[in-house]
Amino acid sequence: MTAAASTCKAIRVHEHGGPEALRWEDVAIDAPKSGEVRIRHTAIGLNFIDVYFRNGLYAPPALPFTPGLEAAGVVEVVGRDVDDLRVGDRVAYASEPLGAYAQVRNLPAARAVRLPDWLDDRQAAAMMLKGMTAEYLLCRTRPVQAGDTILVHAAAGGVGTILCQWAAHLGATVIGTVGTDEKAAIARENGCHHPIVYTREDVVQRVRGITDGKGVVVVYDSVGRDTFDISLDCLRPRGMLVSFGQSSGRIPPLDVGLLSRKGSLFLTRPTLLDYNRERENLLQSADALFEMVKSGAVRMRIGRSYPLAEAAQAHRDVEARLTTGSTLLLP
Repeated sequence: MTAAASTCKAIRVHEHGGPEALRWEDVAIDAPKSGEVRIRHTAIGLNFIDVYFRNGLYAPPALPFTPGLEAAGVVEVVGRDVDDLRVGDRVAYASEPLGAYAQVRNLPAARAVRLPDWLDDRQAAAMMLKGMTAEYLLCRTRPVQAGDTILVHAAAGGVGTILCQWAAHLGATVIGTVGTDEKAAIARENGCHHPIVYTREDVVQRVRGITDGKGVVVVYDSVGRDTFDISLDCLRPRGMLVSFGQSSGRIPPLDVGLLSRKGSLFLTRPTLLDYNRERENLLQSADALFEMVKSGAVRMRIGRSYPLAEAAQAHRDVEARLTTGSTLLLP
């Protein structure tokens, strides 16, 4: 392939809606601009944020658009003014701009991370967004230390299993919520010391029992509307609720006085894009993740893989909570 314009297959969204809004189409690929590289994808990570962009909860830059923020692949063309990447480099990314649901794409070179030789492409596509999310949540948003007791919602999910492993490695006691006994077993296998099956157990009561009535120092909550009040009630005074997703729906407007009434609590709504906006932070986050995976402290669990053309079915299964671990789309 030369640097000239070409075509490839990609998933496109012309109007917001359900999984049926994901269409498999031919798209044009322009020559890389200055500062860009062209990447041929080998594996693409599916994340719940992709659902938010598809259904309109998060606004894309324009319609139509190609969703996706995470993938691994090979650099095929290097644009002008790119010094640290070469044709043939294996790279991965987990960042805006949207466009990962494609066989080929152009990407700002500053967003791509060169992969170590020991890490294969599918592992990389399964871990970059979720793994760097775990890194910034545990190490920068509310740094977890040995002796802390924390609560992780969706503990058998893609981010959840990484959070549990990483936090356990740091010496924390990890409580996690899951929907089924099967997912409780998965969470336990991935470092969760106390799985709570929320469909039959009172989460607040169990957390208070495990912590001798004190509550946890931090809750990592990617569920949103259905768990928000529960999360606040599980915190000890001056604890922090880290709300980093809303798979169950948007959280209603909040009376901030509630935070003081429940014990001078802290609330934050962080994003990976902000924490890794600077390339220096991106590379440090990726290096920390690579180190954890190479050491064996964090194991990546790939649940299901789908052909990219079947992205709609993959979205249906993710929204129905039929998946565990990381879900991949294969071009």
